[in-house]
Amino acid sequence: MKVILLTDIERLGEKGAVVNVRAGFARNYLLPQKKAIIATASNIKYFTDQKNREEQRIKRRTEKAKALAVKLATLSLKTTLPIGEAGAFGAITNSEIGDLLKQAGYEIDKHAIFLEKPINEPGIHDVLIKLAPEVTVQVKLWVTGKKQ
Repeated sequence: MKVILLTDIERLGEKGAVVNVRAGFARNYLLPQKKAIIATASNIKYFTDQKNREEQRIKRRTEKAKALAVKLATLSLKTTLPIGEAGAFGAITNSEIGDLLKQAGYEIDKHAIFLEKPINEPGIHDVLIKLAPEVTVQVKLWVTGKKQ
């Protein structure tokens, strides 16, 4: 019996794949668990169209991310870090970097900003931003110390 998988199933296939399975496996497991549907011509056409739409959406998102990466590559952010005699008070995190990017006119989710560790010393730091699964960009962050 031919079925279209609705989810990824180990050793069987990925979502959207048309696979041939035994009738009992399809009737007793795949269909009741809503992990597959019977592969009719209309269902195959529907999933093919859906897959094409998804690929187009991913392509558009990647193109937008690449255009944004070109703009961000030249961006340089500046911030201050309060410093006392014992060292820095606090640290600069990805959330604060997200706020700096927002002030610069770029709306980027704080979860897309990657730091090896919070920044707690003055200097020039590279901040990695992942805009899409295959698009990343590094932004320079200039941190100056402010005596308290």
